[in-house]
Amino acid sequence: MKEIAQQIKDTVETIVLIYAFNSTGKTRLCVEYKNLTKDAESNKHTGVYYNAFSEDLFVWENDEEHDNADLQLEIKNSSLNQYHSLLSNEAVEESLKLYKPKYDFELNSHKNQEDGIASISFYAKGDKGGQTIKISRGEERIFVWCFFLSLFELGVWTDEQNAHFFIDDPVSSLDEHNIFITANTIYSLIEENYLKKKIIITTHHIGLFSILANRLKKGEKSSDYKKLTKLFTLSYKDEEVVLKSPNNDVFLFHLHSLQTLELAIKEQLYRYHFVMLRQVLENISSFLGVGNISFTLTQIGITEPEEKGNLINSLSHKDAYSFQYNEMSQSEKYVFIEIFVKIQTKYNFVLR
Repeated sequence: MKEIAQQIKDTVETIVLIYAFNSTGKTRLCVEYKNLTKDAESNKHTGVYYNAFSEDLFVWENDEEHDNADLQLEIKNSSLNQYHSLLSNEAVEESLKLYKPKYDFELNSHKNQEDGIASISFYAKGDKGGQTIKISRGEERIFVWCFFLSLFELGVWTDEQNAHFFIDDPVSSLDEHNIFITANTIYSLIEENYLKKKIIITTHHIGLFSILANRLKKGEKSSDYKKLTKLFTLSYKDEEVVLKSPNNDVFLFHLHSLQTLELAIKEQLYRYHFVMLRQVLENISSFLGVGNISFTLTQIGITEPEEKGNLINSLSHKDAYSFQYNEMSQSEKYVFIEIFVKIQTKYNFVLR
């Protein structure tokens, strides 16, 4: 893993996006990168990290002795406590607002405020100061991510740890709707920082990878990012973990994308799923040696391929990207499902 960390360090691009299955060592890679990039003289970290260790700093105190009367999400002491004084309820609320939380909260400082935030109390919406509640695991993950996101956005590490951000898999336990919102928060973070520092993102979620890769490489603002963006896969080969370019591993993405889209058809389709469908069509077009998805739509038997290709393109390049998590209209669902079914009929990809 040290060799892979060195590869990433040596990458000239400032935005590095890595797709990997769970259990391939994303967190170990994050730790190795942190150790590799320490300052040689002071031995201090030169970047900022969000990973499983970050999430483990937050632990529920269930107050069993008093029948759960004072539930709190406690924060273990760490080197981050020195920065907590810069955080406020309003800053975290700003990071949370896209997720539309169904609760209120209060950041509880230590008696000595220089020791940082001791815990967070959660309340039913509109009942702040009343009976504390326990939020769901998914809501907790979102809150912790937004807590760190607020620290990132406040630039609290500007003087000491300003070389890079390393964000390791921030979307565990989230549904498709919230994964899209998380992709949007990461994109905004990239937009604000890509000229100042290196940004490394690892994820096991093909939807998050697809949305970010599409926006950075082919989105409306991609001219700013595409030459500065490097895409990788992290996977096992002959019992060793290897880092490689997805250009030689296209099948990995289109199969996982199709699996995700198949599930979305069964459960709920949102407009941002067109981003993933477009990427699948582009992968097939590339394999066929053409650069036009309308050609692929014709090959799979779609009538009016130009018109439907334009629909896919328009829904993949909206200006108001952060609002693309709304549900598809019935006519959009019809086109989407028709294309998905005809891809499978033509190529019979094995999705199990």
